[in-house]
Amino acid sequence: MSKLPIISGGELIKFLKSIGFTIIRRKGSHIRLKAEDGRITTVPIHGNKDLPKGLLRKIVREDLEMSLKEFTDLYSK
Repeated sequence: MSKLPIISGGELIKFLKSIGFTIIRRKGSHIRLKAEDGRITTVPIHGNKDLPKGLLRKIVREDLEMSLKEFTDLYSK
């Protein structure tokens, strides 16, 4: 099993932008992003706090439709 990196919401948004997601809406401390292929995710930004592991895992598996290994390989580049 791949070990997920510890990242904040802001870092995740920068990464998502680098792989083709664009910001479509911001409401309070939550930012919604969309990819051209239709995938949508919402990322919370609560100061400089790290995202909980379970939430990051949910975003990667369900919203990004990636395996954890694919995500960690892309993120480490």
